[in-house]
Amino acid sequence: MATISKRVTASGAVSWRAQIRVKGRPALSETFPRKTDAVRWAEQTEADLRRDLLLPEVAGRRHTLAELLDRYLEHRKAMGGLERHRAAQLEWWKGRLGAFVLADVTPARIAAERDALLSGEGLSGKRLGPASAVRYLAALSHACSWGERELGWLSANPCRKVKRPQEPRGRVRFLDRDTELPALLAACRESTDRRLYPLVTLALATGARQGELLGLRWADVDLERRVATLHKTKNRERRALVLTAPAHAALLELRRVQPVGPALVFAKGPKGKAVFPREAWERALERAGIGGFRFHDTRHSAASYILMSGGTLAEVAEVLGHKTLAMVKRYAHLSPDHVRGVVARMSAAFLEPAVEGKG
Repeated sequence: MATISKRVTASGAVSWRAQIRVKGRPALSETFPRKTDAVRWAEQTEADLRRDLLLPEVAGRRHTLAELLDRYLEHRKAMGGLERHRAAQLEWWKGRLGAFVLADVTPARIAAERDALLSGEGLSGKRLGPASAVRYLAALSHACSWGERELGWLSANPCRKVKRPQEPRGRVRFLDRDTELPALLAACRESTDRRLYPLVTLALATGARQGELLGLRWADVDLERRVATLHKTKNRERRALVLTAPAHAALLELRRVQPVGPALVFAKGPKGKAVFPREAWERALERAGIGGFRFHDTRHSAASYILMSGGTLAEVAEVLGHKTLAMVKRYAHLSPDHVRGVVARMSAAFLEPAVEGKG
């Protein structure tokens, strides 16, 4: 028996979820942007169930990977959308393996395409690094897992048997405190783009990502309480940014010189979009004499400064918005003084008394 239910996301987007329950079989469900599509799917699926056509072994011979990816993209759109780069990666897989029925999308075929990515056949036409190839595989794996779980078109996700390339250790590049940091801030302050200095200062003070800062709205900035709230983050959780004195002062200055009207803090023009000031950023780096530094490295700089100030990895993870410590372990070597203090306290409490007692 099929049930159709209306769903409304926090942003107000409406979708329709069709669910089918048949005695002796696992429940099947699918989400659509229109109710008519949900009803049509439910009717067809019930008919297929009665003919036993939805067994994964049978469905895998009836449906192609292209069909699965199209359905997955429709599902993600109904649920609030998919990152542009992830959608582009799925289109790449559709172009490479989309014509194959799912039963023929084997681990061996996927592995061959993985090797093609590493040899220069990705979207850009350039050879991809291991980390980028892993992202392509992850995009396909998510879609296949959904097809296995919600459509019943696969008995198992073939991506699980494909070995991921070994990713290199995370890059850590941070500004030298005595020379590079003051030089970059001075160059940003001299920029004709009045957004650059507050943008860079806020990034260094909070460790927020470029996209998070560009999406920040004045309505979410409380200059009196000195806190800003990020509603759209990479891990989809709200995060509060503490506005330290330099960040607070920079935002106050921007608020005074910015034309009245823009909703976005770093908008260009009264009603403009917040586009990253690429040319101004590159000129500031050149003026400061700094090489090999990307805007994302301001995030590494913030994490590094926290550790070198005596902070812990857990505190870095909380500030940067990481759910686990795995992503911040790359900075562990920057806090030898903190580790030394922990070990010294342990030694003083346990080892030294024992050694003295023995003597």
